[in-house]
Amino acid sequence: MNFETWEPVYDRVLEAFGYGPNGDKKARDRLADLYLETGNSVEETLSTLEFAGETVAVTGGAESLKDDLDMVEQASSVVAASAAARSLREEGFAVDCMVTDLDGAPETAKTLTSNGVPVAVHAHGDNIPALEAHFPDFDSTAVIPTTQARPTETVRNFGGFTDGDRAAFLADQLGATEVVFPGWEFDDKTVRPEKRQKLAWAARLLHWLEHRRDERFTVLDGRRDDIDISPFG
Repeated sequence: MNFETWEPVYDRVLEAFGYGPNGDKKARDRLADLYLETGNSVEETLSTLEFAGETVAVTGGAESLKDDLDMVEQASSVVAASAAARSLREEGFAVDCMVTDLDGAPETAKTLTSNGVPVAVHAHGDNIPALEAHFPDFDSTAVIPTTQARPTETVRNFGGFTDGDRAAFLADQLGATEVVFPGWEFDDKTVRPEKRQKLAWAARLLHWLEHRRDERFTVLDGRRDDIDISPFG
C-alpha cells in the first residue's frame, strides 16, 4: 500500500474516531526503537511470506469461526487476526501469520515467533505499554513491525485499521490470489459502541480493498449497498 494512497483514508478514520495522529507516530517510533535494537531485518522476515497464487484465509475471532473451519482447511495459507490465532491452534490448525496490536493473545504471538511464524506487531496511539511489555519476549526475527501512520524503514504500513482488515491488506500486499474470511461477524451486538464502529469501518475498508482488487468478498454480501467508499477514490 502506497502511503499517499492510504493517507486520505487514514485521515478519515482519525476524524471518525476523534483520534489525533501524534499518538500513532509516537507508538510507531517506540516500536521502531525496540525493533532496531535487535539488529534484525524486516525484509528477511517478509521474504518468508509469499501468497502469490494462493487462497488466503483471513480469520476473525467471532464465534462463527468454529462453523467456518472448512474454509480454513481448504485455504492455502492462514493469516489470523489477534486471538483467532489462538483459537485456530486449539482446533489443530497451523497459522502462517498473526496480525495483532497485542490487545489479545500475546502469549500466542510469543509462541508463534519462537516457532519462526511471522507476527505483524502493530503500534497505535494507546498501546505503547503493551509493546514495551511483550515485544522483549518475542523472537524478533519473526516480527513484522507495522503502523497505520506514515511508515519508516523498519515499521511498515500495509493499510487497514483493525487487526482483521489489516490482515486482509497484508495478504493482498503479499500477493494473495483469493482472500476468504472465516470467523467474521460485523453485527455483534454484545460489543461496546466503539467496537461496533470499528467493525463498521472494517467492513468499509474491506469493501475498498475488494474494489481495488476487482474482487467480491463473500463476507460483504448483503451489506455493500450500505457502504460508501466514494470518498476513498
